[in-house]
Amino acid sequence: MRAAVVRAFGRPPEYGEFPDPEPGTDETVVRVSAAAVQAITLSRAAGAHYSSDTKPPFVAGIDGVGTTPDGRRVYFHSPRAPYGGLAERAPVAAARSAPIPAAIDDVTAAAVAVPAMSCWLPLTRVAPVGPDTGVLVNGATGGSGRIAVQLAKYLGARTVVATGRDAGRLEALRSLGADELVPLGADPAPLRATVRGLARRHRIRVVLDYLWGASAEAILAALGGPDAPSGPERVWFVHIGGVAGPTITLPGALLRSSGVTVVGSGLGSAPFPEFLGGLAPFFEAFVAGHFRQGTEVRPLAEVTAHWGRTGEDRRLVFRPA
Repeated sequence: MRAAVVRAFGRPPEYGEFPDPEPGTDETVVRVSAAAVQAITLSRAAGAHYSSDTKPPFVAGIDGVGTTPDGRRVYFHSPRAPYGGLAERAPVAAARSAPIPAAIDDVTAAAVAVPAMSCWLPLTRVAPVGPDTGVLVNGATGGSGRIAVQLAKYLGARTVVATGRDAGRLEALRSLGADELVPLGADPAPLRATVRGLARRHRIRVVLDYLWGASAEAILAALGGPDAPSGPERVWFVHIGGVAGPTITLPGALLRSSGVTVVGSGLGSAPFPEFLGGLAPFFEAFVAGHFRQGTEVRPLAEVTAHWGRTGEDRRLVFRPA
């Protein structure tokens, strides 16, 4: 079969031949119709992600959409190594796939599934959103952040606060449901003061953090401490992505003197069926709420030329044929 093959860490995958997969126990071979490039896809291909454990050569891509031999349209995640989603076919365990409703096309499903899993559990299970809850999305101008803004608003959040560096993309979030926009600059001090004020006015009780780094430190400082805006009331800070840096400084006194609780959401933070199980209700919300997600579709044969792009306003999706 033809696939995007990683032959060395740190180099773009090559479009070429790879052995056809044979189904193992409790597996089926999915004929892939669409697969998106996620940040985790790039990180794994570079050998830099915490879940990376496969040596080259292997097929890039952690997920995709396709058709089973009996004609079912499914989203699939984590094909058996060394196979991946960016290929014509992928061997997938039954427990790693989920049906796709007719109202969602293959390209859209491939584009939104991982962003959906990044925010569905935090907003429905970890820190359920209600009409008196303010939600702050740190790094909302990225592809996953844009979905998180729309989902928080759909779930009835009192106020959705969005942060981001790109002024144009940040302003565009108003039409997706963001009520307050907070630009991120080089100096974190203004961010701390702004978030503290917004937290008091809008009862921010949930933070979805896609960035980590200095902005996360400033937001935590704004929400915690002895004069925390929420007092002892629980505030959930959910760390999801670390594009701004792998570590932060977190004073223990901040946690001891306030109701701030820091948790992580990602592969390994919960049983995978819980993440996959959130896709069906998310797809329903996507349709009912008229969510928006732009896509850019390219043939898989062009994967090397477009490698390194994850897309923001438009998510990059490859089609094998």
